[in-house]
Amino acid sequence: MNVVILQPSYIPWRGYFDQIHRADLFIFYDDVQYDKHGWRNRNQIKTSQGKQWITIPVHSKGVTEGIPIKDVRIDWSKSWPKKHLNALTFAYAKAPFFRSFQPWLESVYNREDEFLADFTIDTTIELAGILGITGTKFMRSSEIPGIDGQKTERLIQILQHVGAKHYLSGPSARDYIERDKFEEAGITLEYIQYDYSEYPQLHPPYDPFVTILDLLFMVGEDALSYIVTQEEKIK
Repeated sequence: MNVVILQPSYIPWRGYFDQIHRADLFIFYDDVQYDKHGWRNRNQIKTSQGKQWITIPVHSKGVTEGIPIKDVRIDWSKSWPKKHLNALTFAYAKAPFFRSFQPWLESVYNREDEFLADFTIDTTIELAGILGITGTKFMRSSEIPGIDGQKTERLIQILQHVGAKHYLSGPSARDYIERDKFEEAGITLEYIQYDYSEYPQLHPPYDPFVTILDLLFMVGEDALSYIVTQEEKIK
């Protein structure tokens, strides 16, 4: 069983969905410390003026004190859903498939989740379905009892609990994953290489490191073919 463990993110880029596509089981790593300046509550869209951040405001109390991702609350005192929807509409109204997904997009921004993770995880699962990724099962790490390790040991405990034999990871994890502990646990480790085909974008120059919505609005139902890497295509 191929397993991926990743922190939930806000409308993540296509590399995130590549990992979902490859996984038999995708585990949202929602019980580790929230990183205030990461991708948990923000992402970038492509506009005529360059890349633009869209950020979900969260209550700051406790965020700097090691609060788990699953406990971070959305700040509903700010009208961010309307701002995000307007920003996406302004940036992508002329994209070939924007209108096709506009009703779904509006339904997303009509949600009123208390917790950030509920919003981002459910939205990610919906997007996986829209992209045609149907064979992957999902769960949250916070659903697994008795996980008390740190760093690599914590990952291995989760993998052992679900019976994983193969772990898929992004390339940046090479800097901190202890490969020898995976070998001791009898779990093989594979690093994904991000090598994707370019796709048309409204506003040059080409930049792949933006939300998956950019790809979806530009190529529609063909999006999954741009998520599969060159290496997978050769296989």
